[in-house]
Amino acid sequence: MTGFTRRTVLGAGLAAAGAGLLTACSDSMSGMDHSSGGHGTPSTAGYLTPDGAEVAAAEARRRPGPERKVRLTAVETPLDLGGGRTVRSWAYGDDLPGKEVRVTAGDTLALTLANHLPRATSLHWHGLALRNDMDGVPGLTQREIAPGASFDYRFAVAHPGTYWFHPHSGVQQDRGLYAPLVVEDPKEPLAYDKEWVIVLDDWVDGVDGSTPEGVLAELGRGMGGMDHGSGGSGGMDHGSDGMDHGSDGSGGMEGHDMSRMSHTSTTARKAKATPPAEPSGPSRMLMGASSDLLGGDAGDVGYPHYLINGRRPEAPQTFTAKPGDRIRLRIINAGGDTAFRIALGGHRFTVTHTDGFPVRQAEADALLLGMGERIDALVTAGDGAFPLTALAEGKNRTALAVLRTGGGAAPAASVRPRELKGEVLHGGRLKADDSVRLDAKRPDRTIKLRLTGSMAKYDWAINGKAYDPARRHPVRAGERVRLSFVNTTTMWHPMHLHGHTFALADGGARKDTSIVLPGRRLDVDFDADNPGLWMVHCHNVYHSESGMMTVLGYLRK
Repeated sequence: MTGFTRRTVLGAGLAAAGAGLLTACSDSMSGMDHSSGGHGTPSTAGYLTPDGAEVAAAEARRRPGPERKVRLTAVETPLDLGGGRTVRSWAYGDDLPGKEVRVTAGDTLALTLANHLPRATSLHWHGLALRNDMDGVPGLTQREIAPGASFDYRFAVAHPGTYWFHPHSGVQQDRGLYAPLVVEDPKEPLAYDKEWVIVLDDWVDGVDGSTPEGVLAELGRGMGGMDHGSGGSGGMDHGSDGMDHGSDGSGGMEGHDMSRMSHTSTTARKAKATPPAEPSGPSRMLMGASSDLLGGDAGDVGYPHYLINGRRPEAPQTFTAKPGDRIRLRIINAGGDTAFRIALGGHRFTVTHTDGFPVRQAEADALLLGMGERIDALVTAGDGAFPLTALAEGKNRTALAVLRTGGGAAPAASVRPRELKGEVLHGGRLKADDSVRLDAKRPDRTIKLRLTGSMAKYDWAINGKAYDPARRHPVRAGERVRLSFVNTTTMWHPMHLHGHTFALADGGARKDTSIVLPGRRLDVDFDADNPGLWMVHCHNVYHSESGMMTVLGYLRK
């Protein structure tokens, strides 16, 4: 069949099914055919369904504990970004980010999302290993939540860590629809005095007439044969950043060296779905952004603003503490198209977790996070006012927050602490803590996922085929599965797996989102212990919505 994106799935009659109260479990899947193909659609027979008995049994094994009730409302609202800039956007309540949801591992989260938006929406719990029918992917695990309707998400929260939630509907994530989810450890091993949740974002919605849908429409027209990023690393010193890129795959985020393979995409030309909007506002297509850390091309979108906790650098958030306080930072990259390099002036980080799971502690001057990644780190606060600066990697713009423990002038909006040029650490260089390290085992199944496409045609895909929810890669419960991401493109991709955490090679960190550099291969392993239908996709929201998504499907016994 002709390729299509999530956008066409959402527009093909699912929205009409959401009138009234949409409740969890059986109602959420009513009317969705997970049994067979038709009209050229790949057959889905033989796969488990998100609301099947196997999913319920897996949830029971988690032993759901005390219920934590939350009510969330998605609304269109004005948002104050600081420094005299107010935009009209979509958000959870009138907060940016949305208010933090905090539970304890073992709790049952019962959250009702009321949709007061003009369009259908959904809610995905990024990084959580939860029951499949609560994963929040319209057209795959649930129906859309129509305007005026509600949906009850209810599931056991098994693992402590730093997570977040956002829609899985079109490019809505690149509005203000995101918030942190912190799962506390009832046996917390770390000692610290304060906690600072830090959400990084790139912002375009409501600025001079721009919308994420308009940006997608502009990007979707491609570049008329100009391959954005090709040769973009030429003439650069690939060691000047102080990072070990690990060309042999031993700890580098990019995995094995694929430099001998052709960068010419063999992607089959997919049929473009009608864009949801025409380009609006000034052009946001970015040209010439380049980063050694990202292997060349840094991104597609030139955003007008970069934010920390919803604030522009001209009016940053200030976090107060006392000199000598030990502060736990929970850092989340909620951006749509931007990797951030973050540093705290006058301090070094001690990294303790990535993507919710503990690592062997490591020190660094600065941290690099792709979209969807999280890092927890400890700092011991000095005396004064210190800039927390997030550099939009390769885009030459920054976001800012302030740590204040004493007197002194506030840092300037444009400040760039020297630590940004020091030792940079990313998730691909971290090692799993022994308590969560995946046992060594030969994989029972290897799934090769070729990342294909180009900026010229904006035809991002996996294995040359744009997303089709009926096209699935089979796995069986109990298997050790290896995902082999082979990046044949000239851009980096932060690849995200739903419902599981994988392990990087050679005792590497447990993660759910990892950067795959251009021309590289990254092999990751996970245990197939959470039945259902699970997305694998690029967490660049414009790449995924253009087709760089696929599905892992558990087979029936």
